[in-house]
Amino acid sequence: MNGVTMAVDLGGTKVEAALVDAQGAVLTRTRRRAATGPGAGPAELRSAVQAVVAGALEAQPPGYVLEAVGIGSAGPLDSVAETVSPLNLPVRDFPIVSVVRDVVGETLPVRMALDGLCVALAESRFGAATGVSTSVSMVVSTGIGGGIVIGGAPLVGEHGNAGHIGQLRVSSEESPECATVGTLESVASGPASVAWAQMQGWTGQNGEDLACCARSGDSLARAAIERSAKAVGQALAGVCALLDVDLIVIGGGFSHVSDDYVDLVEACAHRAAVLPAAQTVKVVRAALGSDAPLVGASLLRP
Repeated sequence: MNGVTMAVDLGGTKVEAALVDAQGAVLTRTRRRAATGPGAGPAELRSAVQAVVAGALEAQPPGYVLEAVGIGSAGPLDSVAETVSPLNLPVRDFPIVSVVRDVVGETLPVRMALDGLCVALAESRFGAATGVSTSVSMVVSTGIGGGIVIGGAPLVGEHGNAGHIGQLRVSSEESPECATVGTLESVASGPASVAWAQMQGWTGQNGEDLACCARSGDSLARAAIERSAKAVGQALAGVCALLDVDLIVIGGGFSHVSDDYVDLVEACAHRAAVLPAAQTVKVVRAALGSDAPLVGASLLRP
């Protein structure tokens, strides 16, 4: 019998589940997805999580045995209470571990981590950071998240929340009503870039429109993309100064908004760097694409 892990990935727009084998391969016929989003309250979220987990479990092929469960989630999370409070979802202290256990049973080991850390683990073991002992991986999408691997080991942090690169402050702008104003996520994510372009007079609606318009020569769309890349690069210059890393891996849907997005980020990181080592950091595209969060979640197993 071949051992597999139930991998769960909870984000701001969707929740996915699939079975992943020991070689990091997602068993594609077991993959299930459900929408989340700002309209998903606790009951809706519980139903969506349990539906995808049950669907993946029902699709388990003959010859495989379920050995563990790994959960990656947008944060912040509470590793002691085993709850998550994703900033992009209208729920707080969502008991995701117990919700999943209701489907898979109480006997299997269940581990939980930030989705950004799951991406970092996957890219370190099987992807663009293979063979590199210290790396940072990040996702630029609806939100911005990240994960850190140092000396081959994941950096978890005191409360399980290390790697929240999207919450680094890249602007002096502040708001007493909203602490996230001026953070990297509020400046450089896909929705933030679209909103900025619209404020400048651009008439598109989403990141796909932004990419299309930029390819067609629209200067406002291109400016929004470059603004995002500049902010990410500046944040990474600080990360490199703090952690002394040689490799940054970037994935996520918005990172594909232009073919040169990762190159723009690297150039901006080099320009913003103070320390010599940070001036030569390599910034590369993630290799595992949309599989990375699930593959990384599977690596959380004991």
